[in-house]
Amino acid sequence: MRERPDGAACEHCGAGAADGDGDSSSDSGSSDRGAPAPARPRRRDRDEEGRARNARPRDGLGRPLPYGSPGVARQPEGVPRTPAQSLTEAQRLLDDGMPFHAHEVLEDAWKAAPEAERELWRGLAQLAVGLTHAARGNATGGTTLLDRGTAALASYTDTAPYGIDIAGLMAWARELTGRLTRPGTVDAAESAPRLRAPGEMTEKCPTEDGV
Repeated sequence: MRERPDGAACEHCGAGAADGDGDSSSDSGSSDRGAPAPARPRRRDRDEEGRARNARPRDGLGRPLPYGSPGVARQPEGVPRTPAQSLTEAQRLLDDGMPFHAHEVLEDAWKAAPEAERELWRGLAQLAVGLTHAARGNATGGTTLLDRGTAALASYTDTAPYGIDIAGLMAWARELTGRLTRPGTVDAAESAPRLRAPGEMTEKCPTEDGV
């Protein structure tokens, strides 16, 4: 769900090429004398470990901004968290109206999860991306990702691992999908779902307070 290393759109949220993220280079091949030289391709952004990762700043909904603009910091990639910590951090970001950033936390959980839980975290991340699209005004993208997330969560309805409110999230997704068929905008914070049933214990994220 993050950008793929080759700059193509990411698999689920469409970030990358669709948002103008991808590295772009063009060479017209023109041999006209006096024609301006083609622009040199921009060097691909990389993180501190040398992995390809777009460094453009983003707004609170993950939309790319011009280089040098103030933006909302991306979530650090690969932070080790327990499932409870992932849910707590993702909920905080959802409540703050940043579902794109919440999906980055949930994607890390998806990558680290055992095989039996991968669809669970994938589904949660897809719901966060669906809300992202909805808040951006992309009803089609929002509906598609909400439907995918609901389908991924369906097999966990009876077990509800980690206190996740599977039935409640599926009902939330259906309600939001219905709203996307009508005119009007979606406020990300006001429309944020509750990931866990009321009364479930929370656990602090390891990045908080320097832990």
